[in-house]
Amino acid sequence: MDYMKDNKEISAEEAVILWQASRLSLSKSYEKAPEILKVHGSVIGTLGNFSASIGKAKSKKTFNVSAIVAAALKNGTVLRYVAELPEDKRKILYVDTEQSPYHCLKVMKRILRMAGLPDDRDNENLEFLALRKYTPEQRIRIAEQAIYNTSNIALVIIDGIRDMVYDINSPGESTRIISKLMQWTDDRQIHIHTILHQNKGDENARGHIGTELNNKAETVLLVEKDKNNGDISKVSAMHIRAMDFEPFAFRINDNALPELMEGYKPEAKKPGRPEEEKFDPYRHITEQQHRIALEAVFGLKEEYGYKELENALIKSYTSIGVKLNHQKAVPLITMLRNKRMIVQENGRKYTFMPDFHY
Repeated sequence: MDYMKDNKEISAEEAVILWQASRLSLSKSYEKAPEILKVHGSVIGTLGNFSASIGKAKSKKTFNVSAIVAAALKNGTVLRYVAELPEDKRKILYVDTEQSPYHCLKVMKRILRMAGLPDDRDNENLEFLALRKYTPEQRIRIAEQAIYNTSNIALVIIDGIRDMVYDINSPGESTRIISKLMQWTDDRQIHIHTILHQNKGDENARGHIGTELNNKAETVLLVEKDKNNGDISKVSAMHIRAMDFEPFAFRINDNALPELMEGYKPEAKKPGRPEEEKFDPYRHITEQQHRIALEAVFGLKEEYGYKELENALIKSYTSIGVKLNHQKAVPLITMLRNKRMIVQENGRKYTFMPDFHY
């Protein structure tokens, strides 16, 4: 399938026009992007940019995003989110790609209740789309039409951007959808906030699309369960262009609404010798080390079964100064597969992908 089929080549004449239109000049003035979403005074969302929330399953990501939307609806504060939308841009579009219409309606009602608005009738400033039954290509087209044909739009939520691609590890598809986000936000001067799961084996956003989000988003919020209390979810900034903010936490109250945990403090460091940091093959090993080790392993054989691959990787990484054991080899192989650095097609043996994107 050609995922890039709608990309059109431009003529030399068109390229010259775009080149001239793209030139910056010190003789001109350029407006600062309007700031519409903040936490503790730190800017997390501006018009013309996009952001993301990531977290593992059941971390309450959708509850957290509901608070962002509720703050935007009331143009005020919900949890720690403060929204300041322009008077002529108050419309919010919520695009859900994962849930049934029944569950989407529950989210919609929750947002309205959090904003202090009636939940028994539609609100003119909130449009909710349930796109679960459509293909990734259709979801993109529907969302695009809604974005370009909704007047006074300011904020768009895409709950489940993973479902706008067929292959979460496809560099071409990932680049395409991230380019769409940049195009939509720039053309319509809106802010888009997306939601994506984290990998099970590490803290990274899933797949190549997660890598692209981390590289291009103005803010990436991390939603995770508190280590000491699974009923509490903590929100912090994994990546932020503006000043970082103090993490905050919420729990779900008896009315099934997120409720701020006043006075919440992240777990303090324990006195004495610090605990050893959990091994993360993405952060603790450089791209160059990965490449050298993998080229050495697959220079000997083109393909491996799991156990023989594990043994070969331990020897190869150890030879370049990265001490591995069988316990660390498991998350390493998981990461290498998630990043499409190695692949296992149709249950066959593992092979190397030398043109991987790190």
